[in-house]
Amino acid sequence: MQFQVPQFIEVEDKIFGPLTFRQFVYVGGGLGSAYIVWRLLPSYFAIPLMIAVVAFAAALAFFQFNGRPFIVGVESAFFYFLRGKLYLWNNTRKTEHATIMKTVAPQTSATYIPKLSESKLHDLAWSLDINERIAAGTLTDDERQKARQDSMAPVRTARSALVK
Repeated sequence: MQFQVPQFIEVEDKIFGPLTFRQFVYVGGGLGSAYIVWRLLPSYFAIPLMIAVVAFAAALAFFQFNGRPFIVGVESAFFYFLRGKLYLWNNTRKTEHATIMKTVAPQTSATYIPKLSESKLHDLAWSLDINERIAAGTLTDDERQKARQDSMAPVRTARSALVK
């Protein structure tokens, strides 16, 4: 037997005319909030606040930023401003490289010769592990030298670009 597989499972159904349920809730909530503001506040305070509430509700219902719903951006901004920011920088190897930079010879363009091994998957996994450790700054000098020898293309860093 043949079965039909649904193609557009991420598209929400239109329930209330041209609006999905989520859009209907945002628009209805925005209009309800605007009505409450109109009834509770004097008109010179209410009108600008009503415009802001309706605009925010319309943005939540219809606006997409980089293909994602506006509510995702609002949530990300909310957590960005509330949560603490912690930036770490690994500066343990700075003094060791200061003397090495003066003695490094300029890089020569060597032709890459692929090595034959029993398992390309093992080599790829090792290479990814080494690249992650390079990015984290936890690689030892021996592993760093072996990674340079085994890499397919020479790794260009800011340090190697400055040394000529």
